[in-house]
Amino acid sequence: MSKGEATRERILEIAEAAVLAKGFGATSIEEVIAEAGLTKSGFFYHFKDKNALAREMLRRYVATNDQLFDDIFGRGRELSDDPLQAFLISLKLLAETMADLPGGHPGCLIASICYQERLFDREIRDLTAQSVRAWNARFRAILDGIAVVYPPREPVDLDDVADMLSCIVDGAIIMSKTLNDPSRLERQILTFRSCIKLMFAPPSPS
Repeated sequence: MSKGEATRERILEIAEAAVLAKGFGATSIEEVIAEAGLTKSGFFYHFKDKNALAREMLRRYVATNDQLFDDIFGRGRELSDDPLQAFLISLKLLAETMADLPGGHPGCLIASICYQERLFDREIRDLTAQSVRAWNARFRAILDGIAVVYPPREPVDLDDVADMLSCIVDGAIIMSKTLNDPSRLERQILTFRSCIKLMFAPPSPS
């Protein structure tokens, strides 16, 4: 990584931490510049304005999460050829990953943008929506593979089930922070895992 790339990454790290702590509206370019030890011209060399900073923060955040999902769900597929078992393994790995985060999950950048969407241009709002749709589509594809082998035991919309994982994770992040209990996120993912097991497991022989 070049010096310029390292500086850019440092700016993004500082800005993301500030935004997750107090929101975009309360995060100023001046404080990011001060924390990074830059001049204003040094900052604006990398980002022309706050929207440009937010756009790159979002792209970085999405790429990080995509890589996390690639690794975890890919590992599940490596450990089992059975689509249901692979997903259950992956959810357990995801829960363990969340439990290992020091101090709990720092927060969701997507949620921060949604709460203050009027601060951003159309491109950022569209990128946010595209990211959520892509994650939901990822989970729906996994569920489709499971349903071929294990039809759901009750009629269920697989789009809603796919959406549920994102809803559970974001909701559990909020609950964990509100109640100062980082374990809530791990426990909610494991509860979703139990629901998936019940939803798709073949009926017991009578």
